Amino acid sequence: MEQIPMTRQGYETLRDELRRCKSILRPQNIKAIEEARAHGDLSENAEFSAAKERQGFIEGRINELEYKIAHANVIDPTKLNKDSAFFGCTVILENIDTGEEVEYQLVGPDESDVKQGRISVTSPIGKALLGKKLGDEIMVQVPAGQRHYEVIDIQ
Repeated sequence: MEQIPMTRQGYETLRDELRRCKSILRPQNIKAIEEARAHGDLSENAEFSAAKERQGFIEGRINELEYKIAHANVIDPTKLNKDSAFFGCTVILENIDTGEEVEYQLVGPDESDVKQGRISVTSPIGKALLGKKLGDEIMVQVPAGQRHYEVIDIQ
């Protein structure tokens, strides 16, 4: 059975979204379908078509969220070995070519947000960082080209 790694926060976010989809979005959309149906001829009813399309999206998202929650492997980073990069930790890297520092938290695929400094452990940089120790260097191919980093801190 596939397990999806995530932090407690990521798990809670998915669970909250599932609750919102089931208790708010689904009932609102059912009401919209009923109202559109009341307008008559369904073959030429754009509101009905849009509501049915939205229903498919909502149901698909509910199924996706239920799958991810059922297969969640919630990892508590405080219980992991801290001498190397691991899921949930924050890693500070120095770009060896430019001297620029970047900071990333290693998270699950559903939690990643590069703008917030959260990268997936399944991303090229995330994969390269797992298990690395202070002073280790990594070479990563990213869309903008190849990057050469040194691990300067693990938190």
